[in-house]
Amino acid sequence: MAIKVGERLPEGTLQEYIEVETAGCPVGPNTFQVADLVKGKRIVVFGLPGAYTPTCSAKHVPGYLQHYDAFKARGVDEIWCLSVNDAFVMGAWGRDEKATGKIRMMADGSAEYTKKLGLELDLTARGMGIRSQRYAMLVEDGVVKALAVEEPGKFEVSSAEAMLARLDALSRAA
Repeated sequence: MAIKVGERLPEGTLQEYIEVETAGCPVGPNTFQVADLVKGKRIVVFGLPGAYTPTCSAKHVPGYLQHYDAFKARGVDEIWCLSVNDAFVMGAWGRDEKATGKIRMMADGSAEYTKKLGLELDLTARGMGIRSQRYAMLVEDGVVKALAVEEPGKFEVSSAEAMLARLDALSRAA
């Protein structure tokens, strides 16, 4: 069963490839508890089937990069790209997309967290194994405030522009 608006994100871990060592974060893959990362923050998470895939590289990530300032202006603390790839691949993809410092490229290498969200997609028949559905969600202090999951093969409701419209609608309703 997929996570729903109003529910708290499940416990679990994600990995992120760190390029520059900082206190507590050595260079290379670092594992983080999701609950610690989201505490007290407003985060937009967009999930996608895989790094370097056509729609993901040509539209999804570039859209969120293009509208980075608009998300910040609407009170978004962080933007995450979550995919079922390892941290090395996500780190390299983030570098190639010039996302460093703007989008956190979060790895769910074994799809464990994606399965906890109920947003997995079985692409075994296409040689890709278990992946993530394409989606976008707004999370505030660990609680899902908005969620849009794409129909298979579509890219409409999870785009940066669609999420910005959702943020505007939520602020008008508040």
